[in-house]
Amino acid sequence: MTYRVGVDIGSTAAKAAVLDGDAVAFTLCEPTGYSGVEAAGRIEAALEAAGFPLSACRVVATGYGRVSVPYAEKTVTEITCHGRGAAHLFGGSGVVVDIGGQDTKAIVLEGGRVAKFNMNDKCSAGTGKFLEIMANRMGVTLSELERLARDGNPTQISSMCTVFAESEVISLVGAGTPREDIAWGVIESVAAKVRPLVPQVQGARYFLTGGLCECGYLVERLGAALGAPVETCPQARFAGAIGAALSVPTVADATIGRADAAVPTCT
Repeated sequence: MTYRVGVDIGSTAAKAAVLDGDAVAFTLCEPTGYSGVEAAGRIEAALEAAGFPLSACRVVATGYGRVSVPYAEKTVTEITCHGRGAAHLFGGSGVVVDIGGQDTKAIVLEGGRVAKFNMNDKCSAGTGKFLEIMANRMGVTLSELERLARDGNPTQISSMCTVFAESEVISLVGAGTPREDIAWGVIESVAAKVRPLVPQVQGARYFLTGGLCECGYLVERLGAALGAPVETCPQARFAGAIGAALSVPTVADATIGRADAAVPTCT
């Protein structure tokens, strides 16, 4: 048997997804670390240990460090892979929001294919890195930040720059502002920065992919900013890797991405 494998080397996390047919048979996520090449090597070892040796796999790489995967037969852009992965997980049409470690992407899917996209790649504001920096500044984990934010009162963090926003947080801490209120402002700031990137499509479904898909409060606040519910699920963290695996050429490759070929696996 030959498995289709997608490897997604992001700026923060390195992920892999193995497809057995169209079913996700195995996933892996770990910190990328200093070297994308080393992360790819660790993924290879993990695949071997899980019973998916490279001799039984065909691999496509994506992500920030996709050129660092020597055993990939080709590379595909993150936009294409997140679109394909989201179509596989949720269905063929909608708007995908991927809040990554260093950039944020909004991808419009029509019939399972990427129709257009917007991308914030100039500043870490509105990304996972922004949340990581703010959580570190407050001395809490991301899950603790989310928990605190649920109990917070409206507090404005207005700066569009991560460095200046961090200064705002420092000032709020110095002024004795409750951590709950600061956390509320941090989460709200991310939702506010992502909102302008997302095209407004009448009646569209919205999907969140990437590492923040299990941050329930952020999902709620993003939905409030967009004026519509945002759908996600734990497997959405691996949407890029799943899309890369779906990009492995097969005899059925012509059907990949068609609305009638997409079989949603998230509920």
